[in-house]
Amino acid sequence: MKRFSLTVLSAALLLFMVACSVTPVKKSLPVEKKAEAKVESKVETKTEPKIETKAETLRIVSFADLVGWAEDDLRQAWPAFIASCDVLSKRAVWKEVCASAVMVNAEDVTEVRNFFEGQFIPHVVNNADGSMSGTVTGYYEPLLRGSRTRNGKYQIPLHRVPEDLLTIDLSSLYPELKNMRLRGRVVGNKVVPYFSRAEITDKNSLAGKELVWVDSAVEAFFLQIQGSGRVYLEETQETIRVAYGDQNGHPYKSIGRILVERGDLKLEQASAQGIAAWAAANPSRVQELLNMNPSVVFFKEEKLTAASKGPKGALGVPLTTQRSIAIDPQFIPLGVPVFLSTTQPNSDVPLRRLMLAQDTGGAIRGAVRADFFWGFGADAGERAGKMKQVGSMWVLLPKALAKTPNRNEANKP
Repeated sequence: MKRFSLTVLSAALLLFMVACSVTPVKKSLPVEKKAEAKVESKVETKTEPKIETKAETLRIVSFADLVGWAEDDLRQAWPAFIASCDVLSKRAVWKEVCASAVMVNAEDVTEVRNFFEGQFIPHVVNNADGSMSGTVTGYYEPLLRGSRTRNGKYQIPLHRVPEDLLTIDLSSLYPELKNMRLRGRVVGNKVVPYFSRAEITDKNSLAGKELVWVDSAVEAFFLQIQGSGRVYLEETQETIRVAYGDQNGHPYKSIGRILVERGDLKLEQASAQGIAAWAAANPSRVQELLNMNPSVVFFKEEKLTAASKGPKGALGVPLTTQRSIAIDPQFIPLGVPVFLSTTQPNSDVPLRRLMLAQDTGGAIRGAVRADFFWGFGADAGERAGKMKQVGSMWVLLPKALAKTPNRNEANKP
């Protein structure tokens, strides 16, 4: 482990503040309209989240206030809840709740409903201005085709975490910057910003750090937005998972917004599908566009032990298709059940169901804000790429916690 003097760290802090390369901490990076919702979504969270406890943010209501609660088949959320308990049961306030869950017949819809209504108290989530509505986007786990060696059509690298990537946790020096980390590299006796996307792609700054090679620059870019995915290796006919490893510390810049500002796309076309169509029609301009987003995500390889399980989110448990969401842990504690009321992608069809807050995202900011995990594959990607809906949220907190004035206890061991 490298050690650096306080002078170097202070210089690094000043340098990065000026360079605007402070990156929010997270664990899971998710329509390009959602690119803001996921590329930094994998800037990992190692610290316990701080929950906003103001009355106007979480206010106690009754289950009768949850529109659609009675119609949801809560059994579908049970596996995700049990996964959350794998982590939450280690915290004092959750031990009894998770222990009681073991006695529930997960196939009995009445037992499952009685459990949630008996163990929890719902809280409506409000924004700072008192409103209940916010944005709900979607993300998914894509599948790319690749090779462990550069050959033929496989010319686009996915990079592993570089050994010279320096991560500085500022909280020990500046407590007010908890959940913020700086990333860079050491050149001589100075800490400088890490390589940008243009430096990595145009100057081949990370030669030898390739994890795998894939056949599409655009798909590789979107993989970084989602934060994790799968790669089918043609030569061995195996599928591996590439999970979020780290990020280069540069701020994310939406290429969809750039295309709209340049007049290349209309606002309603700035989805993942719209950007992919533009790229297919303008192959010679693709890399120049991608380089305008300096942020790069690095990956690590994981074995795909069960094809039905999603990647691990910020909570550290596999995400459950259509029952896991990413939230802002400053307002909603990781792991808790959240009843979500929104609509299906690009439609007015209601989407109301119990979700588990098991992930976070660099662009998932605010109280009423969620990123809906649609699962794996092309169909999931189609839905995620079109999702930018209005929604409301209700957090379910254990009765013991709801009766205490300090709801931060939800995050204590």
